[in-house]
Amino acid sequence: MIKNLFRNLLVTLIAFTFWQCHNDHNLEHDGHESHSEAGEDHNELDEFEGHEDHDESEEIDVIISDEEMIEFGIKTKIASGGELQLHVNLTGEIVIPPDNLAHIYPRFDGIVKKVLKSVGDKVTIGEVLAIIESNESLSEYEVKSLIKGTVIEKHLTQGEVINDSDHGFVIADLQTVWAQLQIFQKDLPYIKRGQEVEISAGIGYTSTNGSVSYISPVIDERTRTATCLIILENQNDKWRPGLFINGRVTTVNIQVNILIPKTAVEIINGENVVFVRAHDGFSPRHISIGRTNDKMLEVIDGLKAGEEFISTGGFTLKAELQKSEFGDGHAH
Repeated sequence: MIKNLFRNLLVTLIAFTFWQCHNDHNLEHDGHESHSEAGEDHNELDEFEGHEDHDESEEIDVIISDEEMIEFGIKTKIASGGELQLHVNLTGEIVIPPDNLAHIYPRFDGIVKKVLKSVGDKVTIGEVLAIIESNESLSEYEVKSLIKGTVIEKHLTQGEVINDSDHGFVIADLQTVWAQLQIFQKDLPYIKRGQEVEISAGIGYTSTNGSVSYISPVIDERTRTATCLIILENQNDKWRPGLFINGRVTTVNIQVNILIPKTAVEIINGENVVFVRAHDGFSPRHISIGRTNDKMLEVIDGLKAGEEFISTGGFTLKAELQKSEFGDGHAH
């Protein structure tokens, strides 16, 4: 009887142990599934939150103080319409008008007794340039200037025997000169007499304005260009003959809805961008560009009248924006 009781107790103990192990396994499995589901939920949340952060970073406003704008020379303007001048750019040189030149030679063969003027000297009408002793009469006579101007060439020296037209002076009146510009065939239809022209000679030279006074009726066979002339006042001798120049001819004036300076446009990721006032800073805005000239351009999309934008110094904001892309995502 005792054996039967002990056997029943042992069976009961084994059954209870087996049941306990089974329950522990189920709890562990359920816990693992719960942890996995929680992890998946957490990953989805992280992904969603990360996506939201990404969207926010695409709309970053570059915040800059008034003091910083002054320090970096940043200027703003209000977008508006205006008149856009379309231009044709030409090249050429300064030349002396033929009527402003005088070639002066001794009338008789002889010996140069005195040379009174040299290259660069100013002369007046009738002023003596040289004294020559005639070979025939052995008397002296004066070589005088026929115009008021500047000696630009001198081809005789004291004691020299002269017997041909290679000896003498060239006098030029440089108070008025011509800007002579070359017109290629593709530009000829747009150049007309009376059009305004801005003449410049590069760094160190102040540009001046004139108008087209002449267009050659034939094409040069060698250069395949026509010539146009602009009369320039030259009281201070700034426009020296032979000087290489550029001419910007205004061909037409057109009215556009939004006109901004080229200095306002920055290139970001290969696209044209302007920085527009938004909240506490400036936000990069993609724009579409229409017609342009050397200094101004037409905006056909991306900027509205009345919006404030950076007109000068936008490269500073561009650098700040690009720096933020490698940092914490906040442009300040």
